[in-house]
Amino acid sequence: MTHEQHPASERRAEIAEGVAAVRARIAAACAAAGRDERELTLIAVTKTFPASDVRLLAGLGLTDVGENRDQEARPKAAECADLPLTWHFVGRLQTNKARAVAGYADVVHSVDRSRLVTALSDAAVRAERTLRCLVQVSLDEAASPQEQGRGGASPGDVPRIADEIAAAGGLELGGVMAVAPLGQDPLPAFTRLAGIAAELRGNHPDARIVSAGMSVDLEQAIACGATHLRVGTALLGGRRAIVR
Repeated sequence: MTHEQHPASERRAEIAEGVAAVRARIAAACAAAGRDERELTLIAVTKTFPASDVRLLAGLGLTDVGENRDQEARPKAAECADLPLTWHFVGRLQTNKARAVAGYADVVHSVDRSRLVTALSDAAVRAERTLRCLVQVSLDEAASPQEQGRGGASPGDVPRIADEIAAAGGLELGGVMAVAPLGQDPLPAFTRLAGIAAELRGNHPDARIVSAGMSVDLEQAIACGATHLRVGTALLGGRRAIVR
C-alpha cells in the first residue's frame, strides 16, 4: 500500500502512534507524581494542521482541540461543527479578535489584561455563550522583547484579572495558564505557577484549571499539578508544525 493509495489510513496510523506515545508519557508521569491520570485533560494543539487531522484525533477519542490563531481556528471549527469537540484558544489574543473567538471557543487560555476581559465579556453576552477563561501568567522573570510578545500577566496582576473575569457577564473563571520560559528548566517556573494557582483557589475555589506543559515539558508540568496539557508536535509530528 503506497502513501498515494491510502494517505488517510497512513495518517491515522501516524496520529494513533503519537496519541499512544503521549498517553504513555502521561501515565508514567502521573505514576511518578502519585497522581490519577483522570485528573489530566490532553489538548491537541492543531495549529498548521488540517481539519482532517482534527477528525482523526476525535476518532481516537481526543476531543479537546487547541488553536492559537483566529484566522485558522474559525474555519476549522466550522468545518468540524458536527463533532463533539471542546475548542481551546491558546494563543495571544488581540481585543479586536475577541468577538470572532467568542463565536466558537469554549475555553480561552490567554486572558492577560483588563481590556481583553471586557472585550470577551461583551462578545460572549452578544453571542449568548459562556466562555471559560484562564488568566495567562508570565513566568519570564527577565523576559526578552521576543518572549514578552508571548503575553501573560505579571504574577502580581493575576488576582485582579481573575476577579474581573469572575465578575464579568458571559465569562467563567477557569484558572491559570502559563508557558515555561524558553531555554530554561521548566520545573522552577511550573512550581511558581502551582503556588499562584493555589492562591487563586483561595478566593475562587472552583478555578481549578492549571494549563501548563507542552510536548517538551509535559512531565514537569504534571509533577507540578497541571490539569491541562497543550500538546501539538508530539501528537501530530513536526513536519507542518511551527515549533515555539
